[in-house]
Amino acid sequence: MIDAMDFDRAPFRAELFDAELFRAELDAQPWASYTHAYGSAEDVPGCLRALAGDDDAAAEEAQSELYGSILHQGSVYEASAKAVPFLARIAAAGIRTADVLLLIGGIAEGGTDPDPGSGPGPNPAGSGTARESDEAACRRAVVAQLPLLLASVEHRDRAVRQAAAWAAGWTGTAGAALAVPALRDRASIETDPLVRAELLTSLVELDPEGSAAAAAGAVGPDSPPELRIAAVTACADIGLPWTRDHHEAVLDLLPLDRLVADRYDHSRNEPLHDICLTLLDRDTGADREAVFALLDAALRRADPEARTEAVWVVTTACELSRSAPARLAPALISAAAEDASDDETGALSALGRLGPSGAPAADLLAARAAGDGDTADRALEALVAVDPLRAAPLLARDLERRPRALQAASGGLADSLPVVPYAPELLAAVRRRLATMEPGGTTPFRLTALLASWGPDASDAVPELLAALPAHPRVLPKALVAVCPPGSRAEVADALRARTGTGPSDERIEAARALHELTGDHGPLLPLLAERLAGSAGGGGGSAGAIREAAEAAAAVGPAAASLVPALRAALNSPGAERNNPQMDDDIALAVALHRITGDAAEAVPVLAGVLGDRDGLWRRWTLVRATAAAGGLGPAARTLVPVLKALLADPWQTPSAALALRAVAPEDLDAGHVAGLLLDAAEAGTAPCEAVDALVAFGTDALSDEHRARLVELGERDRRVVRSGLDGTVEITDERLRARVRAAVRGA
Repeated sequence: MIDAMDFDRAPFRAELFDAELFRAELDAQPWASYTHAYGSAEDVPGCLRALAGDDDAAAEEAQSELYGSILHQGSVYEASAKAVPFLARIAAAGIRTADVLLLIGGIAEGGTDPDPGSGPGPNPAGSGTARESDEAACRRAVVAQLPLLLASVEHRDRAVRQAAAWAAGWTGTAGAALAVPALRDRASIETDPLVRAELLTSLVELDPEGSAAAAAGAVGPDSPPELRIAAVTACADIGLPWTRDHHEAVLDLLPLDRLVADRYDHSRNEPLHDICLTLLDRDTGADREAVFALLDAALRRADPEARTEAVWVVTTACELSRSAPARLAPALISAAAEDASDDETGALSALGRLGPSGAPAADLLAARAAGDGDTADRALEALVAVDPLRAAPLLARDLERRPRALQAASGGLADSLPVVPYAPELLAAVRRRLATMEPGGTTPFRLTALLASWGPDASDAVPELLAALPAHPRVLPKALVAVCPPGSRAEVADALRARTGTGPSDERIEAARALHELTGDHGPLLPLLAERLAGSAGGGGGSAGAIREAAEAAAAVGPAAASLVPALRAALNSPGAERNNPQMDDDIALAVALHRITGDAAEAVPVLAGVLGDRDGLWRRWTLVRATAAAGGLGPAARTLVPVLKALLADPWQTPSAALALRAVAPEDLDAGHVAGLLLDAAEAGTAPCEAVDALVAFGTDALSDEHRARLVELGERDRRVVRSGLDGTVEITDERLRARVRAAVRGA
């Protein structure tokens, strides 16, 4: 342990800062050879000089530039570690100490503990030890400056002590031996609540087991609020059992966000959310019930700020736990009812996250939806989710002024299947809206999504769709095909055929594709596709998306599109060329089209091999999915792709698509039990759950082993959601659909 240094002693005295020596040592470093977020770090010494200088404006600008370059969005670099000793000297000299300590702490936070066997570079003895990572070098550099950081916890300025305590907490196991005793000593005499909170948090980060007693002891009402909430959070982080004392402390302190507004521990800037998330991650019945009891009580508080915090956590709980919606529905409905006429706390909107569990809120939502303005729209949006049948007539009544509700009714942000079933009054409202809508915006897409989902039930809208076709030629053709009854086929076909000869190329192609789908007439489509492909060949005109669209349209025509084969070949990227994802997607679509038209896989296989062999983790995920699906479409003719498809099986993101492709290409090479295990792994990990379950069903669940069947049952019955990611508000509905799919598969097995 080091001796604490008083602020008046040498390391904190600016007059002892040798600026000339500082600059000389700074200039002696080969900064141009170091790198940061933007390349060469040649600008870093100038920033450090400005940071240590007397010009406050220049120093502030330099600090901002350093955050952008050596600590870019939390990432650290080679130059970050090299800057740490100079930053520490600036801080020790009393120059903008708190700000500089926070920058040093951020670099430590972005670092990782060094490997005990690694050094600062290649092994000088020639043993081949790999160069130390930038993250490990940064952590090592900050640990080397711990004496100066820890001296600052004795500083007379509260902000400096707080910043030093926070920064020391990020030095990890490498710094714990030195930091823990010093922080503990300071904690025993510190009086400022914010500093005490920061000290406790850092001690828990560095030594959770050794700090458990201190955290538990600070939960009670004798502790200041800032320390008390830090203690509750620490207890949850350490893994201590949740007790009545923790529950009462949180409720006593609500709202919590204000208690951490001045903390430097920004990873804990939403305490209620963080505590509940930590408990839910334990995935035990007791911890879930602790969260639900806490949120239930918080939602019923009189303070709107407390309810607002709780509502935000409820949305997260519903995303993580399948039992959360039903358990929290009564309290959330109560909170929404407390919000007089507006959605003050967000509870009204959050009711939509409950799905069918929110059905008891239908009366409240319907009453609010009958009003005016944004609150009414939010209420109707939620009603669409909890009771779509009841929402339909309310949406029909004021369709034009309910954009949120219309978006929800037509599939939401994720463009999932529309959730509002056909209703005559809503169809009438859609028809009226079609007659008045202006070009642009999302309204045409939303209306046509609804109509297309209703199919022939919406055939009465054909006159309005035809009338609006000239103003919306890209959007309406598909809807026309979806709703068109036999008696209107000739009229719709004539209108689409007329559109194939006028307007921009993409509009004419859209009309021609719809015409082909409706009547089988590909006459107008083929020359348009030839024109598009010719303009895009060799990287000429046209966008990458346009090539893919043209290839997909040609594939849909099949052998009758033989005249397009030369243009399709010419549009392929050169073999061995470096391609981005859109260009790879183009080549996949082109390969599929050539196979569908010619019936020969000889051209498609090498194209797909080039894509499948060019893997780049998540960045290639959907491109690889498309490539494996295309390989499966070739059947046994793609047998040379088996090795690369088998390699993809080991990637949880690609397991489902690779398994289905192998099933089509070389089923005799598959170990069904091994593949089932991999598919269950992918589902359980949440990487590709929906695709994995669909693949399991395709393989046949009746052949599953007892172990695999038990895992499938658990997938459908466990509380933790299987689907873990998606656009806001889509996780719950996607997971419930998956759960129904799993249960059906289990019954079938």
